[in-house]
Amino acid sequence: MEKSFILILSLLFSTQLFAQASASATVESRATVIDPIKIEKTVDLDFGNVISAYTPGTVILSPDGTRLAYGVQLSSNMPGNVAPAEAVVTHGNNNYSITLPESFSLFNQENPNQVMIIEDFTVTPLQGELSDILRIGATLKLEANQTAGYYTNSEGFNVTVSYN
Repeated sequence: MEKSFILILSLLFSTQLFAQASASATVESRATVIDPIKIEKTVDLDFGNVISAYTPGTVILSPDGTRLAYGVQLSSNMPGNVAPAEAVVTHGNNNYSITLPESFSLFNQENPNQVMIIEDFTVTPLQGELSDILRIGATLKLEANQTAGYYTNSEGFNVTVSYN
């Protein structure tokens, strides 16, 4: 019986001696570096000449450069410089999103208390292979009897592009 007990004990200990307590595997590592997304403004947003009225109004400048006026007039003889904003986005083969402000203020250069608001920005990307041209339009809001003058904002507004 003593021999059986020793045999059983030695079998129990022998399995523990041959049991695997750890294992390892070789894992390879990789990284792909892509070019950073870039944006470069090529044209500023310009609504051109607008004739104020006795009532509030708006001028809608579309990304294709056409203007529509509601409550104000546009001079066909003196339209001024009319241009949607343009920017070139270099993105490689990657998808991206575009963020525009909700609104932006323009101030009368002679009287900064006189303000016009730009809102409802719209964008049309003209797609290329590795870069796109963004054309940006918006709506300009005028108050009734808006004071005549040159309205601008030297700070400009941000157009942000981000990889998805």
